[in-house]
Amino acid sequence: MASITLDQLTKYFGQNTAVDRINLDVADGELIALLGPSGCGKTTTLRMLAGFMSPDDGQILVDGRAVSTKQRTVPPERRNMSMIFQSYAIWSHKTVFENVAFGLQLRHMSRDEIRSRVTRALEITHLHRLADRYPSQLSGGQQQRVALARAIVIEPQILLLDEPLSNLDASLRDEMRNEIRRIHDETGLTTVYVTHDQGEALVLSDRIVVMSEGRIQQAGTPEEIYETPATEFVARFIGRCNVLPGTLMRSQQVDVGGVLIAADDLAPGVSVGQDVALSVRPHSIVLDPIDCPTDDVRMNCFIASVEHQDYFGEFREYQVRIANSSVRLSVVTSPNVRHRVGDEMYLSIPKEHCRVVPITTRATERSHQFAMTA
Repeated sequence: MASITLDQLTKYFGQNTAVDRINLDVADGELIALLGPSGCGKTTTLRMLAGFMSPDDGQILVDGRAVSTKQRTVPPERRNMSMIFQSYAIWSHKTVFENVAFGLQLRHMSRDEIRSRVTRALEITHLHRLADRYPSQLSGGQQQRVALARAIVIEPQILLLDEPLSNLDASLRDEMRNEIRRIHDETGLTTVYVTHDQGEALVLSDRIVVMSEGRIQQAGTPEEIYETPATEFVARFIGRCNVLPGTLMRSQQVDVGGVLIAADDLAPGVSVGQDVALSVRPHSIVLDPIDCPTDDVRMNCFIASVEHQDYFGEFREYQVRIANSSVRLSVVTSPNVRHRVGDEMYLSIPKEHCRVVPITTRATERSHQFAMTA
């Protein structure tokens, strides 16, 4: 396998900066996900890694050897990488076996070697019983497995995937993301996976790299990204989250429109008196119609009223407003917790689950909002 280093990697399209001086190390055998909204630079980064584009500045190194610089780019066919696109690009007139064998035939391998490698790839992808079928006889998930088998049969150092599950329905996506993780664990291939789907990134990857406007906002394990977002953008983009703009006070409380909310967790880069964002997950907030559900009744406990509720089967999501304020929060409860619109109750926000992060620039926020509605 191989390690990857992106060093000050930069790409321009006219006056627009698609990838802005990003630095990233990918360990040998690691599976990372490049995650972000449309236009954030993740696919451009992947295409430079594959050799389809040259950087305008910076470099890409594989095992310490430069494969892309401003002056020189090693062509894709000489990188020992395999790439899987959104479209499976399998040949309709070839059987599963013939599709998987094609890359080996181009390398002029012996018939016995081809049969051995293809058989092994089909076993890894659970396609060995479908070797003689044509693509028209396969489901979408099976066609995706053919693309995976064809990618791994040449024994690349690095596997690149560009939103490979976007054309599948929800149930097949769940199945295939587990299959991709299983295949990664079995082969040990260094893998870079591009997606805009946070669920895929959380389930699949060893580390997630969150991108926005061509820059890396945060890189970390799924737990780190979800539980300790580094910026307002990451907090808003990953999972359900209440993100409240305010001002950080000396008491380590955030003044949110006149409501003081204490927080135990401060991200790097925030300071007293600064405009910040307070993030807290909806499932961390507690509603109680009888009493303040916290040991310290004066700390992050408020009277709130229910303004709206949605039933999702596995949970309920309430929209509540803190009394005598404009502060609105989303609260997730178990499905058997039932409150009516207009009900007033105590609301507790555990300060250990409150994180203060740097506020996002307005330009980034507008980009994010556009991407989520496009």
